[in-house]
Amino acid sequence: MGRSNIRPPAVAGLFYPGEVEVLDAMLGSLLKLAIDSHPARGRAPKALLVPHAGYIYSGATAARGYAALAPFSEQIHRVVILGPTHRVAVAGIALPASDAFRTPLGTVAIDQEALAAIRDLPGVAFHDNAHAHEHSLEVQLPFLQALLQDFTVLPLAVGHAEPATVSAVIEALWGGPETLFVISSDLSHYHSYEEASALDGETVRRVLSLQPEIHPERACGAYPLNGLLTLARRHHLAPRLIDLCNSGDTAGDRSRVVGYCAIAFDEDEERVLH
Repeated sequence: MGRSNIRPPAVAGLFYPGEVEVLDAMLGSLLKLAIDSHPARGRAPKALLVPHAGYIYSGATAARGYAALAPFSEQIHRVVILGPTHRVAVAGIALPASDAFRTPLGTVAIDQEALAAIRDLPGVAFHDNAHAHEHSLEVQLPFLQALLQDFTVLPLAVGHAEPATVSAVIEALWGGPETLFVISSDLSHYHSYEEASALDGETVRRVLSLQPEIHPERACGAYPLNGLLTLARRHHLAPRLIDLCNSGDTAGDRSRVVGYCAIAFDEDEERVLH
């Protein structure tokens, strides 16, 4: 693997610490607190919905979501991350052309088998520029590197895509307990604290009811999220809210806030959803 095929970190030092020691200490602190305060379930979640803002704003919420993976670090070997595009307009789903993504904690290989399984699906195409500076995917990697032992990733930059397009990709990669899906999304943007609390509460209720009709103004990762929700009933996923807050809770300014949540989606073979 040549170095030119490794996508370097684009937002280290901006969204999260760029120094290994500082980043490692921050992740250790966030995850320890989250693990200690949120007892693990008996099975690993099949999917997580976690935020992607700077760690000082949403890192604690993300850590609470990722804490659900802690007992299963040897089980999960493939992580499919689906996040929205913030800098490059994309129609459909953008595959990375690189062989690996690097963060200050090291390099994670792209899962070539997973990539090959979806590269010819409708609405899927290579678009490396969509990945070059995209933070919604990158900020998830250090959490995964801190928790999992041996894993590959498939980062998917999701632009304007129909739920059926996204759900077909997720279905093709569903796999077994070795595969985890991470949906990267913040909630509402730049409302007052009170208005955001009401809007985000309603959005979370829709997600917990498995309603695949989330609007991008309510969640910037609505397109990948709606794709997962489209499949949720078929696969008997049981969502559970782990954390809900906004930047007014974490950074102090309550005049214009961004909402964050962590939701785990557990596979429940006993449950039949109507």
